[in-house]
Amino acid sequence: MDNLSDLSAKELLRYPEKCAIVSVDVIKGFCNKGALYSPRVASIVHPIVALMKVAWQEGLRNIILTQDSHPEDACEFSSFPPHCIRGTEESETVDEIQQLPFFDRILVLEKNSIDSGLSNELQQWVIDHPQVKNYIVVGDCSDLCTYQLAMYLRLDANERQITRTVIVPENCVQTYDTSVEFAKQIGAFAHPGGFMHSLFLYHMALNGIQVVKGIQ
Repeated sequence: MDNLSDLSAKELLRYPEKCAIVSVDVIKGFCNKGALYSPRVASIVHPIVALMKVAWQEGLRNIILTQDSHPEDACEFSSFPPHCIRGTEESETVDEIQQLPFFDRILVLEKNSIDSGLSNELQQWVIDHPQVKNYIVVGDCSDLCTYQLAMYLRLDANERQITRTVIVPENCVQTYDTSVEFAKQIGAFAHPGGFMHSLFLYHMALNGIQVVKGIQ
């Protein structure tokens, strides 16, 4: 982690039509309120917004938000507390992204699982945009939805023999923390945030995903 280096935005976005930012679950139910709110996750909102602004300035126009939007009886609620139910404030994009002057040109895709790659709409978008060779993945959580998204993009390219670079800037991804003591109190699994964050970034790198400190 200490040896991660920054990536140059100007260099990466020299051909902006070949790049896309895919952001996962940067919504109010993880960043502002609700059973799965986390201050660790909230800390990535401003770096993500800064990245989107820089990328847009450099000419990038492919920005996708994949976001939890669950029915009230979501099967996922057997593993996680009810969260981000469709039509509630929790399922909304965070205000900081909504306030971007180009928000109306961002594609928002709803999902009902931690794996964005199961979305037919995202799969079709990837197929319909073969010119996009560089995918920048941001969002939460490092070891859940972000990991699944980055791995989908990497493994999809491997399976179809497509040249593709998947980039994860460490300052734009994060996960929550649940101590052993608190987990015992509520009858849940412990979740050491720092450890899980580092471990899953390592596993992404192990699979050929380019993990960088940030994109400046």
